[in-house]
Parts: sequence; C-alpha cells; structure tokens
Amino acid sequence: MEAEMRTLAGWGRTAPSTARVVVPKTVLDVIEALKSADERGVIARGLGRAYGDPAQNAGGLVIDMTGLDRIHAIDADAATVDTDAGVSLDTLMRRLLPFGLWMPVLPGTRQVSVGGAIGADIHGKAHHVEGSFCDHVQSMDVVTADGEVRRLTPDGPDSELFWATAGGMGLTGVVVRATLKLNRVETAYFKVDTDQIDNLDDLMAKQSVDDDKYLESVSWFDSTMTGPHLGRGILTRANHATLDDLPRKLRANPLKFDAPQLLTIPNIFPPGLLNKLTARAFNELWYRKSPTKYGAIQNITMFLHPLDIMGEWNRLYGPHGFLQYQYVIPFGQEDAVKRSVRLIAESGHVSALNVLKRFGAGNRAPLSFPEPGWTLAVDLPAKPGLAELCTELDELVLGTGGRLYLAKESRTTAEALQRMYPRIDEWRKVRASVDPNGIFVSDMARRLRLT
Repeated sequence: MEAEMRTLAGWGRTAPSTARVVVPKTVLDVIEALKSADERGVIARGLGRAYGDPAQNAGGLVIDMTGLDRIHAIDADAATVDTDAGVSLDTLMRRLLPFGLWMPVLPGTRQVSVGGAIGADIHGKAHHVEGSFCDHVQSMDVVTADGEVRRLTPDGPDSELFWATAGGMGLTGVVVRATLKLNRVETAYFKVDTDQIDNLDDLMAKQSVDDDKYLESVSWFDSTMTGPHLGRGILTRANHATLDDLPRKLRANPLKFDAPQLLTIPNIFPPGLLNKLTARAFNELWYRKSPTKYGAIQNITMFLHPLDIMGEWNRLYGPHGFLQYQYVIPFGQEDAVKRSVRLIAESGHVSALNVLKRFGAGNRAPLSFPEPGWTLAVDLPAKPGLAELCTELDELVLGTGGRLYLAKESRTTAEALQRMYPRIDEWRKVRASVDPNGIFVSDMARRLRLT
C-alpha cells in the first residue's frame, strides 16, 4: 500500500495542507498504515465534507477511508445495516430504500461517510425527534493506537470509548465498521408544510409551536434584512409521506430514490461572486419563491438535499473559500439569537445559506455538538474583517453558555473551545488512555490543542 503526497482542504477550502495519503482496502491495511505513522501522527479522512481542518494532517499521514466501501449486511426484519466506515450516506440510502428502510439522521448532504458521521456525531432536521447520528449506532469497530480492533457499544464495557469516539473527530482511533439502527418508511417522499414569515421574532415563535408533531423541521432566514423585517424567513416542516399521501403517478414506485446530481460546478469562479448585491438578490428570490403552503409532496432532493443537485458547489465561493459559522445557544437566550442575526446583517459580510433550527436533547458524548437550544448556521465568504466578526460572535455565544460545531469550525481558539465544551477534559482522559503517545492528530487538533 503506497502513500502519495496530496494537498487536502476542508469543504470551506480556507486552510489546505499537504500530507502522505494512503487508501486502505481492508482493516489489516488500516493497521499497517498506523504502524507506518511517524512523529507527525495520523488521522482518518472520509469524503472531506467537514468545513475546516479536522481531516488534515500537515506533514503527517492521512488514511483515506473511502477504500473500505462494503455494505456487509442489511437485515430488513431487524431494520439494521452492517457497513464499512467508508460507505457514503448516499450509497446507504440507495441500497436501503428498496427495503423500506431509512436513515434516521441525515445532514444537509448525503456525501458524508459513515465514519465521518460518527466522528462528527452529525445531526439533521430531525434532531428534535431523532437525536444525532450516534444515537442510532448499535456498535462500531475502532482500530486504536495499539493496532487492536475493538467493538464498541453504547452501554458495553468500553462505553466510555464509544461516546468519546462519537463526536471525537477521529482522535480516539479509526472507525472501520458500524452497525446502524434504521427506521421504516412507506415512501421516499415527504409531506411538507411551509410558512413564509415576515420577521425573526415571529419565525422563532412559530417554530416553537407544534414542532414535535413533525419529524423534520428547519427554517431559512434572510441574513441581509434589518429593521422590522430582520430575519424574515421560511419555516419548513415535514413528515414522511404515506402511500395514501402520494398522488397516483408516484404510487407505482413509492420508494424511488429521486435525488439526481444535475451538474458539477467548474473551478472557475473569482472571489467576490457573493457580495452585498448578489446576496440581497438571492435572499429576496429565495424568500419570494416559498409562499405559505401546506401538504406539498416533495422528494429527497427538494426537501432534504437541494445542494446535492450541484457537485462541488463550494467552488462558487472562489479560490479564497468560505467558512460556515454554526452555534447552538440554549433555550431562553432568544435575544442572543436575534443579536447575532442583527450583527451579521449589519457587518458587511453576507450569507445566502442561512439555517435556524431547534435542537432536542443531547447525548452522552462529551464532544457532541447538539444540546437543547437554537442552532444557527451561516456561510460567510472569506475576506478581510471576517475574523473580527467571528470573534465577536464567539463572545456572544460564550456569554450564553453555547458552543460551536467542530465539524464546521475553522478559526476559533483553544481557550474559547475549552469554555464551550465543559466535558472536554473528561474526553481528553479517555483519549489519553487509548492513545497515550498521541498518534492520532490533525491540523484542527494542533490548532485547538485537543491532543
């Protein structure tokens, strides 16, 4: 298994670094790769959809896990799947839907590996009902620093390591295989209710009512408006459509995987394509295109993954890239959410992809991001002054007891992170017990002093 030098970046394309990369095909290959790591250590990488630098290791070794791409078994009776960690959620959905099986937790893209989903403990629009990804992991096989393959379960003898690996950003070992618990569905479609709402106060109030009646719930807000229309937005909530909900033309193939990729964005766009003028125009168009409407039937792409229509859409931000700023702020701090939206709208920095959602209960993982509260995410093009805006947002988030999402984070400080994750020293203790020499390391881990 030969290594090649590769320059790697996160989805935001802001901090590339060069490392030796190997692509194992078996678990034994993973173990051999660990033995070849030098003093710069090693980190696993999936499909590269983390926005920052957690799957990079400048000057060291990166294990590209996409070579472990086998689905071992689908148990339709038990509603479980046994899969390699390099399999994408896109591939899983295509294989599972004919059995009437559904992934309980899906983020805003299907182009995420199972190992990456565990390492980030990803969430989706259903968090208030389903929790995050690792709440549905029955077991995971992890290669630890000593080359041992450990099978971890949520409540087994190694449960501490299970939950340290959940959201642990690959720093406790290499996840090579997992068994996932699934949901059952009658169709691949959603029955969607949409509300167009004129300001942020009303948007949050509406989203706080009856959310538990919907499996999926999310709102988009206009990040360019100020004054009485600050944060106007679109609340979209849905449940899985039943066979009876479908129009006649869709009933012949109700489990069809209707989620095409129509184009790949070329790498030709200059910096500054998203500016005040284009962002305001996009936000206006997006707001006007979604009037209040109830009971619409939408497919996977329309409702869950509209951005997956475009391959490599991050290229639209140009060569300097962008960052996604995502926080969670506890319930009861709604004024802080409003202040953050106003701060962004008045900053001169613009975003078109803006999300606001309510989280349900968190889980036992010390570094898992979700906790009860409001999560907000914006995509901000990299340009002068952005660091100062994000630092100001950091202080607002810290003042509420909130935190940032490690899978999206790309520029905060180690001191801020320590305050955001009060159980981080508990996580460090578990990590040190299985990796005392600090073999597993990444650019993020060095930057945030996680190791």
